[in-house]
Amino acid sequence: MSKTLIRGAKVLGGEPQDVLIDGGTVAEVGSGLSAEGAEVVEAGGKVLLPGLVDLHTHLREPGREDSETVLTGTRAAASGGYTAVFAMANTFPVADTAGVVEQVWRLGKEHGYCDVQPIGAVTVGLEGKKLAELGAMHESAAGVTVFSDDGKCVHDAVIMRRALEYVKAFDGVVAQHAQEPRLTEGAQMNEGVVSAELGLGGWPAVAEESVIARDVLLADHVGSRVHICHLSTAGSVEIVRWAKSRGIRVTAEVTPHHLLLTDELVRSYNPVYKVNPPLRTERDVLALREALADGTIDIVATDHAPHPHEDKDCEWAAAAMGMVGLETALSVVQETMVVTGLLDWAGVAERMSFTPARIGRAEGHGRPVSAGEPANLTLVDTAYRGPVDPAGFASRSRNTPYEGRELPGRVTHTWLRGKATLVDGKLT
Repeated sequence: MSKTLIRGAKVLGGEPQDVLIDGGTVAEVGSGLSAEGAEVVEAGGKVLLPGLVDLHTHLREPGREDSETVLTGTRAAASGGYTAVFAMANTFPVADTAGVVEQVWRLGKEHGYCDVQPIGAVTVGLEGKKLAELGAMHESAAGVTVFSDDGKCVHDAVIMRRALEYVKAFDGVVAQHAQEPRLTEGAQMNEGVVSAELGLGGWPAVAEESVIARDVLLADHVGSRVHICHLSTAGSVEIVRWAKSRGIRVTAEVTPHHLLLTDELVRSYNPVYKVNPPLRTERDVLALREALADGTIDIVATDHAPHPHEDKDCEWAAAAMGMVGLETALSVVQETMVVTGLLDWAGVAERMSFTPARIGRAEGHGRPVSAGEPANLTLVDTAYRGPVDPAGFASRSRNTPYEGRELPGRVTHTWLRGKATLVDGKLT
């Protein structure tokens, strides 16, 4: 594999340096580097980050290839600066056996725009009644370490306890979609002033918070790891903060859209804003930003949820829940966390690369930009600002809430083990 010299890049937002890639490895980092025969990328002060890692991606394959495939989803990931994604289990068939997770893993190996690590279902068919083949999925070629029924909550406390006990044997983690189903029957949006004025069924914050409270206590009892998916309320933040103060092994994620958007947008009745968990209030948004900044929330995860046009371009009540997010995540984080001064670029790397890789055991990812490390890298033009145009997305779906909105930052290059998957904003 040829050499690449990235000249004048701000590694983690620091002073400009040169980075030499030789084969699949970072060979050298310093000033005034030269390499005969190397392809030169003039960074011109762009920010160089370790390749981003998404712990929460819906690739839809197998079963819903009209929404996304492993190929189109990994192309979207590379466009957004990601070198590894964790694929959720709510496919058709559900990824609840070694055979299905191996199928997804092999598809990722074949397409190669980023690494794909399958997430296994906690329960058979996501039905919440019987544990899936957790051990077999872990021992399969896919080596599954993260399990989730995302899209549905593991609402039975006994089942959740058993799952936590089972994965403890190999230091796996259960990623919980915190939603008490009885409290959200018929819910269409966040329960509050706006839902009352619009006459839409309310989705109370306590439906999320009560499950988180139960599960951190279960994790403490068992001594196992629990991860909270797409945390969305100020109350949830306080529960996680309390649990961490007790030494409970809990981690949590927030989505980019919950860092930026509020339930006021639902007044438009535009189904693009319909998502699970729902958009919350401005108070919640500010609490989530502060919690991400202080480390109470560990990571940013996209919850990239592609849907075909017909599933979103309909009346609100009938519309599917979810938004695409891989190609805009870094821009939204820059807008909400970097522009506001809550995080620097080293902090962004911690929350979008180092920590998600550590939680999910993504080997070779979330590593420092230093000699001897795998060359999984992304280069970002942080000075850029422009409108979001979904027509240019690599994802098969276009259900973005940011169409036409001006956001900062643009990923120009992505390298997966030294191979360029994105060059000057174009997929290779």
